[in-house]
Amino acid sequence: MSAMISHLAWISLGIAFICAAIIILDEIRHPQAMGIMNVVWPVTALYLSVIGLWWYFHSGRKMARDSFATHHAHYQEQNTKAAPTWSQSLLAASHCGAGCVLADIGVEFVIFFAGLTIAGSTMAASFVWDFVGAWTLGIVFQYFSIKPMTNLSAGAALVAAIKSDTLSIIAFQVGMYAWMIVAHMWLFPTRHLVPVSPVFWLMMQVAMALGLLTSSPMNRWLVRVGWKEKMG
Repeated sequence: MSAMISHLAWISLGIAFICAAIIILDEIRHPQAMGIMNVVWPVTALYLSVIGLWWYFHSGRKMARDSFATHHAHYQEQNTKAAPTWSQSLLAASHCGAGCVLADIGVEFVIFFAGLTIAGSTMAASFVWDFVGAWTLGIVFQYFSIKPMTNLSAGAALVAAIKSDTLSIIAFQVGMYAWMIVAHMWLFPTRHLVPVSPVFWLMMQVAMALGLLTSSPMNRWLVRVGWKEKMG
């Protein structure tokens, strides 16, 4: 059973990397109008795999620089009217999601190789430092989403990014942490997973996908109250 799960993990990770590579190659020909989305889409594919690839070609391609001018007037009109759809809410969540994912990947390796713990617990260290890293990088991603869409100064855009994404990042990490606890306590209680194991990243793919789902309602609310810009 252990070997089968390991093989499944390698297959899942391999497909995800192929999906991310396909997006990157397509973005070279059709770069996103908003620069940060050139990073967000392939990172999203790292955990959503083929779903992320489909999402990119379904929605992301319409936000490419070479198609953005055609739809710009329509986008601007829609942006000021109806409440955000769930698709737009997921798109808003993808910004902080990408930042959280990149931060979590880096932090998990640092914690493992440095042997960091909090109160003797590696999981506690993961929860604390994952959040610190995710919040920091998530705000950076949101800043580069807000700045191109507004006339705010750099300082005002940073404040807006903190205001708009802190709750979103908390909601994302809640979903991610919930699955990490399930994996740690019930799925692998006797063989705790480590970042050098492919199964660890298979579980993290699930955790990150859940994080995107748990942050989507929060992002819908943030867009509705005007703390986040509507996209898509």
